[in-house]
Amino acid sequence: MPKPNNIVVTCAAFILLVACGGPSEAPPEQKTSMRAAQRTAPATNTAEQKIYTLVILGDSLSAGQGLQTDEAFPAIMQRALDHSVKSPIRIINAGVSGDTSASGLARFDWSVGPKADGVLIALGANDMLGGLDPELTRANLTAMIEKAQARKLDVYLAGMQAAPSLGVDYQARFDGLYTDIARQYCVALYPFLLAPLVSKDGTHIDQSLIQRDGLHPTKEGAAKIGHALARWLAPQLVKPHIPCIKRTE
Repeated sequence: MPKPNNIVVTCAAFILLVACGGPSEAPPEQKTSMRAAQRTAPATNTAEQKIYTLVILGDSLSAGQGLQTDEAFPAIMQRALDHSVKSPIRIINAGVSGDTSASGLARFDWSVGPKADGVLIALGANDMLGGLDPELTRANLTAMIEKAQARKLDVYLAGMQAAPSLGVDYQARFDGLYTDIARQYCVALYPFLLAPLVSKDGTHIDQSLIQRDGLHPTKEGAAKIGHALARWLAPQLVKPHIPCIKRTE
């Protein structure tokens, strides 16, 4: 998908979770956990296979605001992965409308419970919409990742992109923090959560996939996000990750 130039976005069209570009190759991925390796081993009985539990820690986009529970993108991911991944997986939707990265950090320990094997962090949209300092978002995201890695959980990060209306400097600082964090902590990055909603010409979010509130995906939009995330995640759940080389400077 081509990188959009001179994007013009109105506040009614999600102030901007559009800077649109489809998912590119993920940065160096996280090291394989014992759980991921175990999930690839053949089992003599399906009942003996451990269910891999993935918590999606997000905001209203994950919660599916304006949609039925089974229409939110985590539910779409669950159904898609049930068909594409042989080993059992359970998706837990821990999306809370209005959450910022700070809110996600505050509830991390109880939202990502003891049965979790992995966490997909999909936060930062509300930070950007509120014009918060990207360094605060960075600090909160890294704190969550450190908590997860201390528990030896697999970590996946869904990125967001800033509004052009917030200025070139803010865009560069906000958009770049997800890539920086993924490289620093060796986690797999899905660059832009709303990429599946981008128009065919790559210049804007397709408004036919956005609800009347101008903010949240429709049922069809959420389905596109869920299927795209499932396609991205599936191979990472069944194949060993390639460890990245952490920067030492």
